[in-house]
Amino acid sequence: MRLVILAMILGIGGGGYYLAKRGFGRQWRYRVVEELRKHGVEASIGRLTLDPFRGLVAKNVRIFDYKNRENTLALISEVSLDINYAALIHHEPFLNALDVRDAQISLPFKAADETGNRAVLTNLRAHVYFPPEQIYVSQAEGIFCGIRISATGQLIKRENYQPSPALSAEEWQRRLLIAQRVVNELQKFRFPSTLPSLQIKFSGDVAEIEKARVEATLRGDRLQRGSYEMRDLSAAAEWNNQQLNIAHCEWSDGMGSFAGRANWNVQGSSASLQARSSLNLKAFLDAFGLSEPVASIDFQAPPLVEVSGSVNFGADRFKPDIIGHLAFGRFAYKKVPFSDLTADFSWDGERTLVRDLRLRHQAGQVRADLLDAPSDFRLNIESTIVPDAVRGIAPPELNEFLRQWEWQRSPTIRLAVRGQDHNPGTWKGDGSVILGRSRFRGTWMNSADTKIHFSDGALTCEDLHVTRNEGSGTGSFTYDFKKHEVRVSNIKSSLNPGEIIFWIDPKVSNTVAPYKFRRSPSVTANGLYQFRGGKNTRLEIKVEAANGMDYVFLGKTLPFDRISARLLFTNDRLQIIDLRGALLSGTLGGNADISLAKNDPHYQANISMSEINFPLLTNLYFNYKTALGVLNGTYDFTGLGSDSGAMRGRGKVEVTNGDVFAIPIFGPLSGILNRIVPRSGYSIAHRATANFKIDEGIIHTEDFEADGTLFSMLGHGDIDFLDDKLDFNVRLNMKGPGVLLTPMYKLFEYAGTGSLKKPDWRPAVLKG
Repeated sequence: MRLVILAMILGIGGGGYYLAKRGFGRQWRYRVVEELRKHGVEASIGRLTLDPFRGLVAKNVRIFDYKNRENTLALISEVSLDINYAALIHHEPFLNALDVRDAQISLPFKAADETGNRAVLTNLRAHVYFPPEQIYVSQAEGIFCGIRISATGQLIKRENYQPSPALSAEEWQRRLLIAQRVVNELQKFRFPSTLPSLQIKFSGDVAEIEKARVEATLRGDRLQRGSYEMRDLSAAAEWNNQQLNIAHCEWSDGMGSFAGRANWNVQGSSASLQARSSLNLKAFLDAFGLSEPVASIDFQAPPLVEVSGSVNFGADRFKPDIIGHLAFGRFAYKKVPFSDLTADFSWDGERTLVRDLRLRHQAGQVRADLLDAPSDFRLNIESTIVPDAVRGIAPPELNEFLRQWEWQRSPTIRLAVRGQDHNPGTWKGDGSVILGRSRFRGTWMNSADTKIHFSDGALTCEDLHVTRNEGSGTGSFTYDFKKHEVRVSNIKSSLNPGEIIFWIDPKVSNTVAPYKFRRSPSVTANGLYQFRGGKNTRLEIKVEAANGMDYVFLGKTLPFDRISARLLFTNDRLQIIDLRGALLSGTLGGNADISLAKNDPHYQANISMSEINFPLLTNLYFNYKTALGVLNGTYDFTGLGSDSGAMRGRGKVEVTNGDVFAIPIFGPLSGILNRIVPRSGYSIAHRATANFKIDEGIIHTEDFEADGTLFSMLGHGDIDFLDDKLDFNVRLNMKGPGVLLTPMYKLFEYAGTGSLKKPDWRPAVLKG
């Protein structure tokens, strides 16, 4: 008997050891799997063992989607089974409950670090009962992605349960991808203090699990993501009848707080939301990789953002209907500081409306309204900000334009812009600009005002009025950003051309600088001026200088009492047409063609002089004040810039009623004539003429002729006005009593050498 008892003990012990180590066979595992299926749990069991304290233990349990066994939901390390053994023997439902302790559940997607490790729910403790036609979870706890999760609830599992249609493979993968993204984002959080807690309560029918009711409450003291820290997180949400209602979601950070709520109707494909934030917006968005829209903004005070509205997720299109309010304290955009900004806005996916935008800067403020809709862009602006203060945020071309300005006080700008989109090239509109004392390209103006018009990428200033100390200017012009040109219409000015030319193009200033007007002339301008290499410049300027002008010619300043001309600017070229002036008691007329091309300063011109006061001319160029007569002549010439030696030309001069000997180079001949025929040296030449040419600073003539009462003088030679040299020959023909000396004319031929002011005249036979 003792042996029988001992054998039984050994048999039971050995069997228990075997079942604990090796487990039950496939048939037993199959029966447990079938029992779980009856309770709405689709699973597979790797091993079924017997624990002397816990009873039956299922290990390596894989949970599948009840509708599609190919979709794995979780992998549980081990589960204790509460079995009714009597019912098991009689082939009746035998599973009373499941007990899970310190288990792990592996979910079917990778962790955020992409190492291949699966996301795991650790420290799982759960007790699940299976009353008739029910699944009841009394308490389930675990840690997932650092969040302590607890869940309670029950599901109805009717005996005649018919599952809803299985998800397609594409839909399953889509949902799995969403879950994967959620897990990846959760794993980027860190929790420096206590772990946050998520409490879940649920109820529903397994046959319609999508319509189950789930309540969730999330709380956390400190949550960190990157350098951003959330504090006192609190959120409550409910899923019921395919609607997600987030009753509240709140947290704070070092600058402010967030409070919001939302509702999502899955069947209706719509959602509504309401939120208010004074968070450290830039740090928050940066933590989630969404900081690009505010990357150029530096908030020095918490920005206030209020948003509310709805979103329709229709099959055809995404249609939001959002309204909100912005209120920024001190901030900087692209390093430009602003005092504050407020605005109301709305957005429906296609149209953006910004109303009552107010942007304040220490130099002024901007008020604006904006509508950006398909094929409809509208912008109304009123600004008193000094544009130079916000130049850093302007587009490159506008930035360069504003860089050339300087304002002593803020201009007033009003714009009403219309266009097809927010590209300035499509804008059209009207407005006005009022400037106080300002400087453009280094040239000041006292004030300016104009009406402006936008069209086809061009800015037109109409009814322009500019004032300076010396006068004013009126007219219209168009600055075309696309074609890089300025179109001028009926500009009338009494301003200083030498300074205001900088407003048109500083490169042309060297061309205008030599013309020194005594008072600002009357200027009328029309035409087109292109820059940045444009070839279509044609700008006509008419100048009337009633008060005269000074101009340097051959090293001497010509004093014009009055002058007028028409200037025509074309590509790399300036033409001076119909030049008329009063000079030295006579008149001067002419034309010129001047190159404006880089490294090509050539020019050509022709002038004609009439009734020029010969004494004034000789005094100017020879510092000799006793000459008499008037000068007439013409001169056609070419040259290179201010290089007098490069000037070449031909001309003709005529002096009437003039004292030729009063010219320094001919002065010594007066004494020679007096010794031959007394007082003949003081005879006034009634007429003197010469055809001449100029080349390399030398005036050359072959037919100089002067007629006096007692003599005539013929000459030829060179006058070097650059090096102050003379190489000239004259022959004196006597009249009256001197005619008796005709056979001796060879003795009256003289050669002049030396300098122009102190010539040395000797008989030609003694030359050298």
